[in-house]
Amino acid sequence: MESLSDGKILVVDDVEANIDILVDALEEDYDVSVAMDGESALEAVGEDKPDLILLDVMMPGIDGYEVCKRIKQDPETEHIHIIFVTGVGETLQKSLGYQLGCSDYMTKPFDIVEVKIKVKTLLSLVFFTSEIARLKGQRE
Repeated sequence: MESLSDGKILVVDDVEANIDILVDALEEDYDVSVAMDGESALEAVGEDKPDLILLDVMMPGIDGYEVCKRIKQDPETEHIHIIFVTGVGETLQKSLGYQLGCSDYMTKPFDIVEVKIKVKTLLSLVFFTSEIARLKGQRE
């Protein structure tokens, strides 16, 4: 990623209205793609690794927790940041999300300004981490 605007975000939700809100809010600033279920999300991650995933928990088939678990178990994808954006907001479920490796957890209905701030913060982390690695490689 050469700049924040190069950041790749995968939005995963089985409700089209939720996807539309997130895509509308983020597509002007980032490269946004969409998956509507866990299986499609895993396929998308395998094909074109995003820098950040906004992931719903409750979906048909493979739920968000399992998607997160599989991504974090794979050395090729474990570095991808995941924000759960879900209607499941009990402390136990949030705790499980963090145990599985998510970077953040937001409950619906969400504040789109907060989503944008969290996305920018995590993509900044990705960008600066890659810049440090690049500069370190130049010095060696």
